[in-house]
Amino acid sequence: MVVGEMVEKRDLMVIGGGPGGYHAALRAAQLGQQVTLIEQGEVGGACLNEGCIPSKILTHFASEFRKQGHLQKMGMVMGEASIDLARLKSFREEKIKVLRAGVEGLLRSRGVEVIKGTASFLSENRIGIESGHQFSLFDFKQAIVAIGGKMVYPSGITLESPFVLTEREALAMTEIPEELIVSGHDYVAIEIAAVYAALGSTVTLLMEGRLPFDQSIEREMKRLLKKQKVSVATEVTLLSASHDGGVEVDYESPAGTKQVNGTHLVVCGKSGADLSRAGLDRLQLECVEGKIKVDGEGRTSIPGVWAIGDVTPGPGLAIKAIKEGKVAAEAICGKTGEVDLEWLPAIVHMDPPVACAGWTEEEAKERGYDVVCSEYPFRANGFAALKEETDGMIKIVSEKGTSLILGIHMIGSGAVELISAGVLGLEMAARAEDFTFPLYPHPSTNEALMEAVEELTGQAVHLQRRKKAVR
Repeated sequence: MVVGEMVEKRDLMVIGGGPGGYHAALRAAQLGQQVTLIEQGEVGGACLNEGCIPSKILTHFASEFRKQGHLQKMGMVMGEASIDLARLKSFREEKIKVLRAGVEGLLRSRGVEVIKGTASFLSENRIGIESGHQFSLFDFKQAIVAIGGKMVYPSGITLESPFVLTEREALAMTEIPEELIVSGHDYVAIEIAAVYAALGSTVTLLMEGRLPFDQSIEREMKRLLKKQKVSVATEVTLLSASHDGGVEVDYESPAGTKQVNGTHLVVCGKSGADLSRAGLDRLQLECVEGKIKVDGEGRTSIPGVWAIGDVTPGPGLAIKAIKEGKVAAEAICGKTGEVDLEWLPAIVHMDPPVACAGWTEEEAKERGYDVVCSEYPFRANGFAALKEETDGMIKIVSEKGTSLILGIHMIGSGAVELISAGVLGLEMAARAEDFTFPLYPHPSTNEALMEAVEELTGQAVHLQRRKKAVR
């Protein structure tokens, strides 16, 4: 930089065009702000281009592949199905391209200025942007840091091997691995394991902790994964992985030290903040546990600098970043809002999917509640039966006496869509009557939620019960 170099001025600059960043930019533009969005890669970030969307295309494909037997039983005549992952890859790339173009079009339509380049804070109100051989300076009134996170992988595991893959590389395979070992800690590992099992791989799933759900859901997940021929080990510590024409993995578990062999190993990382990026280390930002400390609207310790998404405390989820982005944009525009992660839903797009919100039975008891629970199997739901999608169940956690709903936990067909009703109910402090009073569409799997709540008092009509002997 030379003395006297031109410095441009901007009202609001958003650094990062992932789901949090572009939602923040769009909301601020809706509210009348002049917005500049800086993205060094592709708009949509890792979520659209490498993570959420590519993974859900794969899980959707696997789910549809598994439906062949049911459709043939119903009378749909088709030839022998085969899997072409190369064609699936082309389909995925085309869908990502279309979705990305849609986001870019939205930004244009709202008048958001998009600059492709690498942004870096030079001071508390100045950003430098490097784009190829060009370097530009901008003074800003407000800036939102939405740079996403970085993936951190277990030490001692070499990823530079054709047989050892990251979770994102696993989504782009063009051949189905014969024997797949998946190591991870959250829903990503479970989805990858379930997908490749559905496509024909022999799969071993090594989870660092327990499956992160209510114990009833965890038991049902283990049962269904076993049914799908996924071998599951929990509370695992990965010790080593050697690879020479395949992989050999040593791990520690409550059952002792064990070894498993496979053709490929997928290692799923943890999302962490990288505060050395974007010149954040030049700012005296207050941090907590390696992430930027923010208030309920995204304000950092520096006036005019806001932060959202993976650089702030909490889980590295797109829905968190989206909500934080909207709230920060609204606060910048003089509106009030708040990010509350209490009822954040947890989702796994396995087949059938898992969707949970609220407290588990164990968590509710730890918080001092006198708890009453119910469980309702999807096999008792008529619509699930006609679709032959009867695996899974719904568990309701409530407070005894008040019937306040504390948690809703599901594994079964349609669970991802159905949990939205649960989140709304939890947010509104619903009681059992709030779920059982309304009329539900019939036939539908929605009725399973109603009857699961009715079962808190033993009134689910579609559960068979033995008659009590008359005395």
